[in-house]
Amino acid sequence: MKTALTILFLISCVVLIILVLMQEGKEAGLGSLTGSTTSAHIGAKQRPFQRRNIIKATTLFTVIFFVTAALLCSRFL
Repeated sequence: MKTALTILFLISCVVLIILVLMQEGKEAGLGSLTGSTTSAHIGAKQRPFQRRNIIKATTLFTVIFFVTAALLCSRFL
């Protein structure tokens, strides 16, 4: 049981890292104060449904990550 949870935890870690890196950055940060904007970034032409799917997948894997981490840290295993 602990081995299966550990494997699920590691898979969720890797997938979560990839999903976070795939997300589009927020361009309205401190750069908007100076008037500098850039549209030449990776993912600039992402479609809205792709963004929604990435956000949903990130949420799912975040829940899996925290649940498996809590189960692995619990004393009941």
